[in-house]
This record gives sequence, C-alpha cells and structure tokens, in this order.
Amino acid sequence: MIAEKQQVQPSTVVQVERPGHKEMVNYGLGFFGVILTWTLVGTFLTYYYTDVAGISAGVVGTLMLVARLFDGVTDIGMGTLVDRTKSKHGKARPWLLWMGVPLGLATILLFSVPDIGTSGKIVYAYVTYILVILVYTAISIPFKTLLGLMTQEPQGRSILNIYTGIFTMLATLSIMILAQPVASAIGGKTGWTVVAAFSGVTIMVTSYLAFRSTKERVGQGSAALNKEIVPLKIGLKALFTNKYWLIMTLYCVITYTLNALVTGAGLYYTTYILGNAAYFSIASLLLFLPSMIGFFFAAKLTDKFGKRNIALIVSIIGIFGPIIKLIDLTSLPIFLTGTVVQGFGLVPTIMFLYAMINDTAEYGEWKFGFRTQGLVNSAASFGMKVGAGLGGALIGWLLAFGGYVGAAEEQTPAATSMIIVLNIYLPLGLAVLQAILMSMYKLDKLYPQILADLHKRKIK
Repeated sequence: MIAEKQQVQPSTVVQVERPGHKEMVNYGLGFFGVILTWTLVGTFLTYYYTDVAGISAGVVGTLMLVARLFDGVTDIGMGTLVDRTKSKHGKARPWLLWMGVPLGLATILLFSVPDIGTSGKIVYAYVTYILVILVYTAISIPFKTLLGLMTQEPQGRSILNIYTGIFTMLATLSIMILAQPVASAIGGKTGWTVVAAFSGVTIMVTSYLAFRSTKERVGQGSAALNKEIVPLKIGLKALFTNKYWLIMTLYCVITYTLNALVTGAGLYYTTYILGNAAYFSIASLLLFLPSMIGFFFAAKLTDKFGKRNIALIVSIIGIFGPIIKLIDLTSLPIFLTGTVVQGFGLVPTIMFLYAMINDTAEYGEWKFGFRTQGLVNSAASFGMKVGAGLGGALIGWLLAFGGYVGAAEEQTPAATSMIIVLNIYLPLGLAVLQAILMSMYKLDKLYPQILADLHKRKIK
C-alpha cells in the first residue's frame, strides 16, 4: 500500500489528452436521453402508479425499494462485465450501442399499465419496473465509466462533467416542467404513455450518437490493466478499502434519497398543500436555477478552487432551503424562495458527481496497483439506486401511513402531515448529512501527485 503524499512538486505535472468540444457535446447529448428516463421514472412513476394506474401507495413503496435493491446488486455485476468487455469499440462504448433500443422500449411499457385487475397490475408493475432498471443499469454504468475512460486530465474531466451536467439539467427540466402538463392535456393513461414514448425514442437516438462520436483513451497503455483481469473478490476488497470511494458512495445514497424526495414528493405538495398541481412545473424550474447560473462560472471556479470546495459551499447553502419553507408552509412565494435556495444542493450532483467518482478510480489504481473503472462506477451507482429506491419507498410508505387516497380532492390531516414531512423535514436532515460527507472528501489536493505517479508507472 502506498503512502499518501500531500505536496505536489511542479515537475510532477503530467500532460494528458483531453476530448474536443464536439466529442464532449455528443457525450453530454447521450446523457440527455439517459436522464430523461431516470427523471421520468424517479419523479412521476410513484404518482402514475397511485393516481393514474390505481395501485395503493403502500404497495408502490415496497415495489420501489425491492426493485431498486435488486437493481443495485446487479450494478456490481454490470461493472465487472464492463471491466471485462473486449471489443474493437472499447470497454464502455459498445454498451451504448447495444442497450439504447431496449431501454426505450422498456420505458414505454413501464407507463402502459393495463386494466387487468389489482393483482395483475401489481405483477405487471413489478415485471416492467425491474426490466427498466436492469436495462437502465446496462447503459448507465457504461456511460458513467466512459467519462473516466475519455480522459484522466483533471480539468478536462471536470469540463466533461459540466457538459454532462448541462444536458442532465436540460433533460431533467424538460421532464419535470412538461411531463405533467402534456400528460394531463392528452388525458388519462394515454397521456403518460405518450410522454414515455417521447423519452423512449430520444434515448434510442442519443445513445447511438454518443457511441458514434466518443473515444476511449485511458488504460490503453496500462501494464496492470493488460496483464490480467482483476478477480472480483480482489477488486471488491480494494474498493471497500478505498476511503474516498466509500465517501462518494455514501454521498450518492444520501443525495439520491434527497433528490427522490424533492422531486417525487413535490407534486403531492403543490397539489394538496399549495392547492395547485401546476405549481410543480414552476418549482421544478426554480430548483435548477442555481445550477443554470453556475454553468457560466463552473469551469473557471473549478480550476481555481477545485470541485470539492465548491461542492461543499453550495451544499451548506442548500441546507437553508427547507428552513425557509418552514416560515409558512402554505405560502407559494416562500415555498418557491426556499426551492431556489435548496437548489444549491443539486449543484454537486449535476456538475461534479461523476467526475469525483471517477477520480476515486485513479486513487484506487495508485493505492493498489490495478484499475477497476467499471466496478468503481457500478458500486457508486448502487448507492444512487439505493438512494432513489429508499426515497421512493419513503414516499409510498409514509403516504400509506398517513392514509393517503390517490386522486382524492382532499386528504386527511395525517396524510397532509406526511406530505410535509416528505418535502420539508426529511430533506433538511439529508441536506445536513450531504454537507458533512462532502467536508470529508479531500482527494482534490492529492490528485495531481496520483496522476504523476501513475504516469511514471506506465512509462517504466
């Protein structure tokens, strides 16, 4: 095991290849399609099941957690599969080509629950939801892994993540602002099937464009990578002794639980606390306002202050969002003001998360002598899936605990209290944990030395 060095000498700076603008745009465009599906499922599937398909909230909550936990386990297998993939297109890129069409079709099936009785609907929901998240895993992990394989240069990787963040935000806003109005305008189950079809076709097209226009550069000259395939047992042992990966994975659990609550429970809040479901689109736009502004300054600020320092500051700011909402729970202006402030907590997820996760792969290679980029991303993805599943489960379970009745004009005081807990109190606690974890991540200072040492090993 190699001792960590905190000081980096100027002579250790390594020049590595960075993707061009066109390549970064096409990679980000591919992520646009992936995030359309992720956002549609994460934001509206619970509402679709309870208020459109007519499945009880308690059943939906259990489905969300069971399916996500199962999916999280398969993430590890997918990461290992990516690390062992050998093709003329590389390790990660071919999966973008293979999985785009299956994900598009599965998304359409997900939002097409037929009228086949209560038991039939539940079985259909389990089968199609598990299918979607399995196929999603088979494309999302290669996408995240590809980011780390396109360049090792820290600023280049940060800029690539910013490109990804721009398209992530555009995809998220497109779904969160337009999905509910479009589905309502068309009406009933058909409206949601049409929205899902739009997302499905989009992922088919954008995944192909990303496959065609990107290039894997990292690892081609690594002796450790070319000697032999790292056994899963050894790879997992190294992974769970990689402290920065552990921090980022736990951060993913907390962050995606928080995101699931803010987005998935938001429509219930605007409908039953603020009195108008249409407010959800406005709140969704304002939630991303800090990120939209941040994109204009992200590259320069990252170069000057580092990813971690910026992420920590905005995470602390985001804590005050739920606190502001507590001033008056039924005031739309106060709710929207709190939403803007709360949006600062999304900045690290949109702009830096995938770059920081991939940085932990370099740390692992430097520390243990071998590289498992796919395993690193799949295990971190497990944290995202667990967080999203936990957030969705909490929505279903707490609504059921409060006696929530889908599509009712009014809810019981207990159900209303649970909606407030899901939107205010739980997000507040999670935002505090988010900031604490980011304060523990200190890899940015060490990264230049890590990159220099890895470069020396390759040229020996």
